[in-house]
Amino acid sequence: MTATPKPASRSSRRRVLFGLALVAGLGVGPAAPAFAQATVPVDQLMAPGPLPDIVQGAADAPVTIVEYASMTCSHCAAFHAETWPTLKSKYVDAGKAKLILREFPLDPLAAAAFMLARCAGAERRSAIVDLLFDHQKEWAFVDKPLEALAAVVKQAGISQNDFEACLKNQQLYEQVNQTRDNASKNFHIDATPTFFINGKRLSGEMPIAEFDKIIAPLLK
Repeated sequence: MTATPKPASRSSRRRVLFGLALVAGLGVGPAAPAFAQATVPVDQLMAPGPLPDIVQGAADAPVTIVEYASMTCSHCAAFHAETWPTLKSKYVDAGKAKLILREFPLDPLAAAAFMLARCAGAERRSAIVDLLFDHQKEWAFVDKPLEALAAVVKQAGISQNDFEACLKNQQLYEQVNQTRDNASKNFHIDATPTFFINGKRLSGEMPIAEFDKIIAPLLK
């Protein structure tokens, strides 16, 4: 169980924004795809973390897909554009599988994007993630990424005041990064996207056929 931290001081809030502001000068690229496979015990994978899981799909679906992604990872954006719609309609919407997307930010800008999705609330978080992946090229790889990020989330009703308040949330910033650190330590994740399907690991920008190979036998 995560202890409730003390409210952030003004200096710690400034450190969050300072770290995020540095992104504008960084040439951060996405992780390259990898295809290592392994199995993780499901009870270990599903242990409570720094942030509550947000489940897409039926809670009692027989197949659980856990995705670790970074908002600035182009392979993650490609997966969500090319594979996720079919995976969602074929398995998630059909009640056969549920998806849990967890934060694995590759850089401070990705952490900021995840923070904004969390600040939108549990019911809107998935929609914000989809929006940010859909418009990734407009904010993740530009000269002034924070300004561009604010413009994108404004489309979802996140005002400039809400934007700034969210990015000053030191507690949330630390929880997002701790989620990544726990995954790296416990599951040896070093690239995004990485998936676990009922504990079986798949890494890389996976086509729907690769998911079919693993999910179909689990549904028999």
